[in-house]
Amino acid sequence: MSTTQFGKQGWTPARIKSLKGKTFLITGTTSGTGFEAARILLSKGAKVVMLNRNPKKAADTIATLQEELGSAIPVTNIEMDLASLASVKKAADEVLRTVPQIDALLCNAAIAQVPKQTFTVDGFESQLGVNHYGNFLLQALLYPRIEESKGRIVTVGSMGYNLGIKTIQFNDVNWNKNYSPNGVYSQSKLAQIMTVYELQDRLKKAGKTSVKAYACHPGASSTSLIKTNGSLLTRFIWQIMKLTPMVQSAEKGAYPELMCATEPDLDQEAFYGPTGRNYWVGPVGECKLEPHAKDKMVMTKLWELSEKETSVTWNL
Repeated sequence: MSTTQFGKQGWTPARIKSLKGKTFLITGTTSGTGFEAARILLSKGAKVVMLNRNPKKAADTIATLQEELGSAIPVTNIEMDLASLASVKKAADEVLRTVPQIDALLCNAAIAQVPKQTFTVDGFESQLGVNHYGNFLLQALLYPRIEESKGRIVTVGSMGYNLGIKTIQFNDVNWNKNYSPNGVYSQSKLAQIMTVYELQDRLKKAGKTSVKAYACHPGASSTSLIKTNGSLLTRFIWQIMKLTPMVQSAEKGAYPELMCATEPDLDQEAFYGPTGRNYWVGPVGECKLEPHAKDKMVMTKLWELSEKETSVTWNL
């Protein structure tokens, strides 16, 4: 689709003005697009609160950022594991206690291509549990602070949403009968994206216009996502692909979420990411979203199921 809104180069961080006085929360910042998003926001003067499950890696990340940007940069980490609802609740409590303002929550962390069916501590299939349920709960718990701040919720989806069954498998949400690494990853990303547009509908219905919700995807970016979770074959193929022009840098992969977190007057109903062939690489702008990702009946049913499974009710 056309990127004329931002010119031939598409959107780049050069469009971000000073972010002094603004606070951004980002999940999964110890590598890849999350690290790059944190680095760029800090370089523009923002305060960044990182949410990561590994305190050692988070400390190393802060040290790396301080080395590049100076020891005085306002960056902290709160420990959180999206695979545990209790951990998400504990982290959200700490955020609400210590972070007075949230200009944007960037839901960046994910797992992908888990070769064999595994479960979170709460009994969810792991990809759905981490990518969807963990993020759903986090957003719901932080929503009041985001609303007070007139802030944004940015969900990093994936073009993988379009590679699976094109709906939510409600009769077997844990995929006990037909588990496949790709199929379930696709399902988890579809669920994440659907939640964005269902939230938009619910905000409109409640007359709440101060909070904005956006969906984007990073394209094919050189990150450790596959290396961390994928099967041996998947990892091998991905390592070869990373050497080709079909894959872009992690920094460029961070552009869509940065745009959604900072760009004024962005259309919430669009879906953003690289606009080149297959939406893998290229200038960042609006991408086509297939109609099944906005199937209203499925979106509503998914929202109700998610509230039930996470024992949370959004205070809209």
